Amino acid sequence: MKEQIKKDLIYFTGFMAGGKSTIGQIVANTLGYAYTDIDKEIEKRLGKKVTEIFAELGEAYFRELETQVLSEISKQPRHVISLGGGTIMNPKNLEIIKSKGLLLYLKSSLENIYKRLRYKTDRPVFMDKDGKWLRDSELKDKIKILMEIREPIYQQSDLIFQTDNKPVGVTVDEIIKKIKPLIEL
Repeated sequence: MKEQIKKDLIYFTGFMAGGKSTIGQIVANTLGYAYTDIDKEIEKRLGKKVTEIFAELGEAYFRELETQVLSEISKQPRHVISLGGGTIMNPKNLEIIKSKGLLLYLKSSLENIYKRLRYKTDRPVFMDKDGKWLRDSELKDKIKILMEIREPIYQQSDLIFQTDNKPVGVTVDEIIKKIKPLIEL
């Protein structure tokens, strides 16, 4: 059996509102690692919300910046990084992540994602061409389509954690238990 190389970068992926930011911060704190949320870092650098970046500069610009930020942060040791829901859809990003650290997928059901996103208005992919939030049925359909497209890529993660109907603390405990043998402390 090939020996597992220990790594000190942990990336969280999964669909929007899947708990990446919340759980990522707690895991980082538990391990004594630094923490970065890619979307928040981009907002900080540009002084704009992701919705504004998409509207004013376009998704292509956002995705280029996302790759740049990911590449920079991935050079820092002992770091937990929460990715945007679509970050790993770019093969270059997935290559960076898989070569540098452990990729953890926080998996949630369509129903739970829908419940969490239903009243949020800060997700540009759920707005129509006029910048209005999608109606409930349209929102659910769009979530379903995006989840089906992204799921095969999410499945390439090193570890998968089902988060539905679990307290955050239970999920964090499961993650810590599984990753401790795989990381450099």
